[in-house]
Amino acid sequence: MLQNSPKPHAELILAWYDRHHRELPWRVSPSSAKAGKSADPYHIWLSEVMLQQTTVQAVKPYFNKFLSLWPSVNDLAAAPVEDVMAAWAGLGYYARARNLKKCAEAVAAGHGGKFPDTEAGLRALPGIGDYTAAAVAAIAFKRQAAVMDGNIERVVSRLYAIDAPLPGSKPLMKAKVVELTPPDRPGDFAQAMMDLGATICTPKRPTCALCPFRDVCLAFAEHDPERFPVKAAKKEKPVRQGAAFVAVTPDGEVLLRRRVNSGLLGGMTEVPTTAWTSRLDGGTTTQHAPFAAAWEPCGTVVHVFTHFELRLSVFRARTSRVESTDGWWEPVTSLDAQALPTVMKKAISQAVPLAFAPAKP
Repeated sequence: MLQNSPKPHAELILAWYDRHHRELPWRVSPSSAKAGKSADPYHIWLSEVMLQQTTVQAVKPYFNKFLSLWPSVNDLAAAPVEDVMAAWAGLGYYARARNLKKCAEAVAAGHGGKFPDTEAGLRALPGIGDYTAAAVAAIAFKRQAAVMDGNIERVVSRLYAIDAPLPGSKPLMKAKVVELTPPDRPGDFAQAMMDLGATICTPKRPTCALCPFRDVCLAFAEHDPERFPVKAAKKEKPVRQGAAFVAVTPDGEVLLRRRVNSGLLGGMTEVPTTAWTSRLDGGTTTQHAPFAAAWEPCGTVVHVFTHFELRLSVFRARTSRVESTDGWWEPVTSLDAQALPTVMKKAISQAVPLAFAPAKP
C-alpha cells in the first residue's frame, strides 16, 4: 500500500456528480435542488426498498406503477395487501413487499403520513434496516448519515485497497464512509458514490480513466482494482426438489391458491405445489397432486433463490372444475394481474406455453 498517497475527499466526487449524475424518476438532480426542489421521502423510501438486490432498470417501471396506483404513503397504507403483492410480482424478494405495506401503515397510523426525519426514527419503522434508514435520512432529510450499499462498498474497498474479505471488512468500510460523508450535501454524496459504482467503478473492467478518485485510489495505484472487494469463498447452493401442479379447465381457467403470509414467497399466489422449503425437498410425483386427475409430466423448471436452487417437476391436468377449499380458478387471460412470483410463472408457462404471451391487438 502507498503510505504517502493523497487522501480521498467528498469534493472530488460531488463535482463529478454535478456533471454526470444519472437521471432517475425518484431523484432530485443537483440543479433542481439548487432551484429549491426537495426530495420526497416517500419516493426515496419506495425506491430504496425496491432497489435492494435489484437493478435500476428493473425498478423504474415498478416505481412508476406504484406511484400511479398509490401516489402517497397514505394511499399505499390503505391499499389491500393483495393488490400490493400483485403490483410487486416479478420484482422478487417478496418479504420486501410485505414489509413495505407494514411500514406504510405504521407511517400513516403512527406518524400522520410523514416519515421520521432521523436515522433512529426511520430504523424504528417495520422493514427498515440500517441501509434504508441511512439512505432516506441522507437523501430525503439531508442528515449526515453514512450510506452503504454494494456499489459504495466496491468504491471504498478500492479507494483504500482493503484486503480483508467481505463480510468481515464491512465495519472498516463503514468507518471510511463515515469519514468521507460531508455535513453538507450528504444525500448527493451517497447518490454520487452509488452512481460511481454503477457506471465507472464497475465489478469488471472499471473505467478508471474517467474516475474522479483516480489520483487518490490505492487499488488504481497498485494496478489491480478488480481484486477488490475481496470476497470470502462462496459456498455451493443446495439444490431442492419439488413439484408444481397446473390444472386447466376446458374454458381456460387455472387453479391458483395463496401461500401463507410467513416464510418464503409469503402471501404470494401459486399453483398447488409440494411442501418444499429452502432446507427440505418436497414430493416430486403425482401422488402429491391436489386431487385425482390425469396428470401428465411437462418437464422441469429451475429457479435460483438467494440461498438455494429449486427444481420443480411440472405436471398438467386438463380437467373440469373441481371444488377447492384453499384456492380459486383464474382465467389464463388474467394471470398477469395476479401476485405470481417468477418461479410460478415459469411453472405455468411450462404447462401452458402461451399463458403469459402478450394479447394480440
